Amino acid sequence: MSPPPPISTIVLAYSGGLDTSVIVPWLKEHYRGARVICMAADIGQGHGELDGVREKALASGADDCVIEDLRHELVEDFIWPTLRAGAVYGRKYLLGTSIARPLIARRQVEVARRMGADALAHGCTGKGNDQVRFELTFAAFAPDLHVIAPWREWDIRSREDALAYAAAHNVPVSATAAKIYSRDRNLWHLSHEGGALEDPNWTPTEDVFELTTAPAAAPDTPEMVTIAFERGTPVSVNGATLDPVALVAAVNAVGARHGIGRVDLVEDRRDRAPRGIGAGRVEDEHVHGGAERLPGQVGCRRCGQRGCCCHARSVECGPCRMHYGARSAPRTGSLDAGGPDAWKRRGGPAASMVR
Repeated sequence: MSPPPPISTIVLAYSGGLDTSVIVPWLKEHYRGARVICMAADIGQGHGELDGVREKALASGADDCVIEDLRHELVEDFIWPTLRAGAVYGRKYLLGTSIARPLIARRQVEVARRMGADALAHGCTGKGNDQVRFELTFAAFAPDLHVIAPWREWDIRSREDALAYAAAHNVPVSATAAKIYSRDRNLWHLSHEGGALEDPNWTPTEDVFELTTAPAAAPDTPEMVTIAFERGTPVSVNGATLDPVALVAAVNAVGARHGIGRVDLVEDRRDRAPRGIGAGRVEDEHVHGGAERLPGQVGCRRCGQRGCCCHARSVECGPCRMHYGARSAPRTGSLDAGGPDAWKRRGGPAASMVR
């Protein structure tokens, strides 16, 4: 490893989880004399996840820790536009992690400017998509600041190694070898990855899930929920007008009770390794699971798929546009006739689709 450049102040995107907790003492070791400022973002994690986070950062060796409330910005500037666009990844993942990262990174840059920092650090692994989300945002808003990505530099190669490092440096962490999942939670979702989930043949047990009731234990009595929209944006639940954060929380509470929104997904990943593209399994809980089918959306005229690209002004889904070419056609007849798996029967875009 080449010697690090002279750095005086580093702002670290800090969650208080295993990865960012061990990064604090690592930064102090490898950037001698540099101040380490932790920035924790409140994006609606809930359940006291940020309770004591400042004290934990200081106990890990940080010089300071600031907590930024980004909940309203997350909903109004990221969740609502994503919802209106019907953006869905892999036909079922509602981008809970993806949309929050640029917001966190942008605020991290603002904190760095405020603190007079000359470096930014994040805890994203070198084989995931988050590193790209953070660093593209850094490049857009702070191309002059040095970026430190410990997972691409240090000798720690697994979460087990990180646990051992934490124990050796007396860093308080809640993760254990038995419950080693990497979790990401905000107002829009809760995702779980790592540990036993890396085995695609393993069926997740109930201890993995923290947000939703198991479908088998959910109420047998249905619950009717009415959500009112204005220009594509939700404004009230069951007749009660709510601010954006409270509205999402209210819908989450209903969905969680009924076991709605569990997703088992293998996602593509941009990898720094030579192979370029990797894959990782994610268990995701987004209890607003019906959000990808808003009024005004239509199905693809070729395969019937609803979601990411099939809106009133776009009558071909992304895979079909790639397979058949970017052509449009008048909206005629039944757009749902093909059914969601029609392309499988027609030998459609599956073979030619590249993500």
